[in-house]
Formats: sequence, C-alpha cells, structure tokens
Amino acid sequence: MQSSDTPTAIPETLGVLYQDEHIIAINKPSGLLVHRSPIDRHETRFAIQLLRDQIGQYVYPAHRLDKPTSGVLLFGLSAQVAAELGQTFSNHNIKKSYIAVVRGYCPSHGHIDHPLTEVTDQRIVKSQTAAAQTAVTDFQLLGQHQLDVEIETYPQSRYSLLALQPLTGRRHQLRRHLKHISHPIIGDAKYGRGRHNRYFTEQLECPRLLLHAAQQRFKHPVSGAELCINAPIDTCFAGLLQRFSWQDALPVEWRSKKVTKL
Repeated sequence: MQSSDTPTAIPETLGVLYQDEHIIAINKPSGLLVHRSPIDRHETRFAIQLLRDQIGQYVYPAHRLDKPTSGVLLFGLSAQVAAELGQTFSNHNIKKSYIAVVRGYCPSHGHIDHPLTEVTDQRIVKSQTAAAQTAVTDFQLLGQHQLDVEIETYPQSRYSLLALQPLTGRRHQLRRHLKHISHPIIGDAKYGRGRHNRYFTEQLECPRLLLHAAQQRFKHPVSGAELCINAPIDTCFAGLLQRFSWQDALPVEWRSKKVTKL
C-alpha cells in the first residue's frame, strides 16, 4: 500500500496567453513537440495532451512550431474553429513575428526570397520529392554583439539579434532561410554551426535553439476581432539578451505576456 505521505506529482502546466470559448493560445516551451511524430518516437510529452489535461477539454492545433522553437502556439477548441484558423495561416492572413540570434553581423534589414523544397526524413517514406515552393522572409536587425573568442577561424565571434517575419509558411523556413544567407540561427542542430552551438551551451548556459515566436496578429475566426498575442521569452533566452546588452532591443510589447484587441 502506498504511504499517505508519498508526495503527489504536480501536473506539468503550459503558460496560457489567451483563452475564450473558441480558441486558446499558449507559450510553447522549447523542446516540446506539438503532437506525436514518427521522427521523435521516443517522446512522451506533447503540447496537445498537456493542454487537454490542463483545461479539461480537447484542443485542435491550428498550425505548428518546430520542437526546439518556443512561443505563440494557437489551438481551436473545436475542429471547425481550428480549421478556420488553419485557413487563416494558409491564406497568409496572419502576421507572425519571431526573434532569433544568428551567427555574424547582419545588415539593418533584408528580404529573403528563396524557394524551398519539402523537408523529408529518411524514416518517413515519400513517393516523390515535390518541386520547390515560394518562400519569403523579411528581417530587421535589432542588435549586434562581438565576443573576443576564437570559435572558428577568426579571433572574434560576432552575432546579431533579428526580428523575423515569415511571409509564407514552409517547414523550417526561418532556419533554412537564415542558413541560406550564411547567418544560421544559434542552437540549430540541423542547419546551424556545431562549434557555435556548443559554445553557447557550455559557456553561455543557453542549450537551446535561439528562435522564438514572439507575436501573432490575426482576426478572431468567430468574432472577427483583431487580436495581437505576445509571448515572453524564457529565462535562458532572457539571460543571453542580458549578457549581450540586448535587454532593451526588443519592442516593449514583446517583453511580457500581453493580448491586445486592435
């Protein structure tokens, strides 16, 4: 018989950014899958299941965020509302803003128009590789920092803080576009640079992909109201911004949990 003094495990909870009778938005932590995937068969934690248990009802994802990416993640509280939200994403009627730390000094702004082919995995059988699809990303420089450390071939190592706006929604778009312009995102095990990733993990206490979905602006699928949902960065990301003197570089509205009806 189990002792009555045995502590009860505290259920894991997710940070809710917005909720009404139709939709819910959470601040997905880095390292959490949205749902089960054949690519990560060993995983037992999923945003869908955790959120369902947390609020006591089924939830339906309207879009996806990569496992290592944090930030705003939208769900419908019915399949119909989720489908309508999904159509909003498909029609590009939503404005998404991300922040990322990348290798090198970037220009003040940029427009990346580089088509992308479908991302496949050797463990998933695909009949035929599809043609490259249009993929467009805009970015703005928020900050720059130099470390007097030789990580690759130069005596100093340079980094930029960027605001990113994907104008299309291809898989791994931001990560692949930043690699394409030779400014890979720090912490990206698939498209990044291993030496920089290891340095940030071992020396700067930041063992994660430094990509965060900071804000989403869209029309509510039922009321039609314009919503602006912001997700604050986690302790790890915030600590790095402080270390690099970037704590004031983010727009004020991105620094805390905030929902605005425009």
